[in-house]
Amino acid sequence: MTVTARLEEVKKIYRVGDLEVPAVRGVSLAIEAAAFLSIAGPSGSGKTTILNLLGALDTPTAGRIEIGGRSTEGMSSKDLADFRNTHLGFVFQTFNLIPVLTVRENVEFPLQLHGISDREERQTRVDTMLSEVGLAAMADRRPTELSGGQQQRVAIARALVKSPTLVLADEPTANLDSATASEIVDLMQSMNEKHGTTFIFSTHDPMVMERATRLVQLRDGLVESDERRNGGRDAS
Repeated sequence: MTVTARLEEVKKIYRVGDLEVPAVRGVSLAIEAAAFLSIAGPSGSGKTTILNLLGALDTPTAGRIEIGGRSTEGMSSKDLADFRNTHLGFVFQTFNLIPVLTVRENVEFPLQLHGISDREERQTRVDTMLSEVGLAAMADRRPTELSGGQQQRVAIARALVKSPTLVLADEPTANLDSATASEIVDLMQSMNEKHGTTFIFSTHDPMVMERATRLVQLRDGLVESDERRNGGRDAS
């Protein structure tokens, strides 16, 4: 099985003055391509830290991280930013859309950052993705004109439009009612199956955990359990 992301004995210690706060204490995971994986655990267990490390938003104190076979070790800030733009997509609980841009412009923005200069190519990719998330008719609206569920659909389209290696979703259902949350997970599951994109969630939501093909439970910065189900396969 192809491995999309790998963590090897990863540790992260935050320093506050003279105080050391260990957030991740030595986590090793091999995450297979096309996984639909949930990272769960109580507050302070290290979920968000793991997502930040996988997303190249933070660097480990010790250990090694690989995404798509490439190590992030030793990368400069610019290299990390380029790496994020190329390989990673993000979905946040607060949507993080740019309010002054239309739906179409929000989805197009990462393609511009990615250096795709051909306007026609950008528009084709944006239109295709908006159709897939069911928002083609709302392309010219601003985020403030959309419901929470619709805004999250825009965020998913934005994350997927550049065909990333990995999509990281931090509590993506936290600000949605249960029916809308279920629809959003349905959509992400559909995208996962259609495009073979690897999804990794940080979540407290039992529904998201239940729908995952792999559930990693953290406690005190360590892996407490690692369960594959619904056809999830081991990575090596």
